[in-house]
Amino acid sequence: MKKLAIFDIDYTITKKETLMELFKYVIKNDKRNVRFLPRAVFSGLMYSIKIYDEKKVKETFLKFIDKIHEKDLAELVKKFYDEKLQTILYEDALTMMKKLKSEGYDIYLISASPEFYINEFYKIKEVDKIIGTKFTFKEGIFTRKMEGENCKGQEKVRRLMEVIKNEKIEVDFKESYMFSDSLSDKPLLDLVGKPYLINYKKNHQIEILKWK
Repeated sequence: MKKLAIFDIDYTITKKETLMELFKYVIKNDKRNVRFLPRAVFSGLMYSIKIYDEKKVKETFLKFIDKIHEKDLAELVKKFYDEKLQTILYEDALTMMKKLKSEGYDIYLISASPEFYINEFYKIKEVDKIIGTKFTFKEGIFTRKMEGENCKGQEKVRRLMEVIKNEKIEVDFKESYMFSDSLSDKPLLDLVGKPYLINYKKNHQIEILKWK
């Protein structure tokens, strides 16, 4: 049976929210993209007053890369990882991955962030599987349309179980780990025998780890 060490990404293994960092990176590299800032603010406002759900927010927010060619997007996110993402990783998260990998755990990253850029985290040699929110491409062009549901909460569990079923693997969840900064991941935290909250600011019955 496999033992998993599951990690959320934003604010769990990274110090910042990665989708916003992508937006800032795109603006930094072409100041003309600042024209998308009002749309970003608007989508956040619509979410805060519960008019947009998270799916609608992401589809609206991603206008700044709308209709980009798949190969151009691949080049963009490669540079984004090399120049930004890898610089905002918690060293303690990487240390934990190395430790658990050496103890025979498979390392899974499961995030609500888009797969088209979090797949760059496969560059961390310990990572075995990445599961994130999927977006569609039509004839090689990015469409901003989410494929399925936002990979958050219970959807993370559903997607994990889908992978387990498709790959015909058996998992010892009692001996598995889950690391997250947020109780939105409670479905996954409840699934494993070894749950941990990362840099959580309130007291909680789940053990809290301070990562830097």
